[in-house]
Amino acid sequence: MNTVADIMRILDGEFPPRLAETWDRVGLTAGDPAQPVTRVGFAVDPCEATVEEAVSRGAQMLVTHHPLYLRGTSSVAAVTGKGRWIQRLIKADCALFSAHTNADAAARGSATALADLLRLENRRPLSPNPDYPQLGIGKIGELPVTMSVEELARRLKALLPETQPGILIGGDPGRIVRTVALSPGAGDSFLDAVSLSGADVYITADLRHHRATDHLWNGGCALISVTHFASEWPVLKNMERAVKDALQVQTYVSAIVTDPWTQRV
Repeated sequence: MNTVADIMRILDGEFPPRLAETWDRVGLTAGDPAQPVTRVGFAVDPCEATVEEAVSRGAQMLVTHHPLYLRGTSSVAAVTGKGRWIQRLIKADCALFSAHTNADAAARGSATALADLLRLENRRPLSPNPDYPQLGIGKIGELPVTMSVEELARRLKALLPETQPGILIGGDPGRIVRTVALSPGAGDSFLDAVSLSGADVYITADLRHHRATDHLWNGGCALISVTHFASEWPVLKNMERAVKDALQVQTYVSAIVTDPWTQRV
């Protein structure tokens, strides 16, 4: 019988904790490493919807990209949303585990998953890890066939989960794209690296107004902004594949959209 510890071993091997940023909180948040596991769920966010889904589907382990307590906590009492969710998991004997920035920087991490959808070639990290330069945050690569920024955005729309905010374009939609830079999640801190990379477009999420306008007004490449959730959702399939390739367990990838934005008016 496989255990929580077995799942942890596979995921830590695929997404080494040493690759996580120093501020991150990855690994086992709740659960007994010796707990038997027959079903594992994968989701971007640990929240009420994904926790209830895990319990209702009989999962003994929920693996999420985002940590529940990224900024720490001094209490898990059921007097807050997160407290109630962790109590729900504990009572249901469902462990909670996260792989966050370590999954961003790993060889089969979030940037690779998004690059795979676009079939990028000649890939290299956007922000190489200083200790493991072949790894790092983001990816730069070439499209196998050139297309316009708008065509690329529409392709992303067809490949990623649909969200209410949709997909935004900054710059010239008709610009022809060969080289793509991408960084799933909040990526405006890498705009300088993008400018140095020679990319024709940058795909990311959570672009702030002044960072985006400064980039564009200074001659930077076009921008495609998707939601944080949508940009990171593809990595769940890689997490699932790592577990299924190594162990005989049932799995599912949550299709629940956990973006905070629920309606566009």
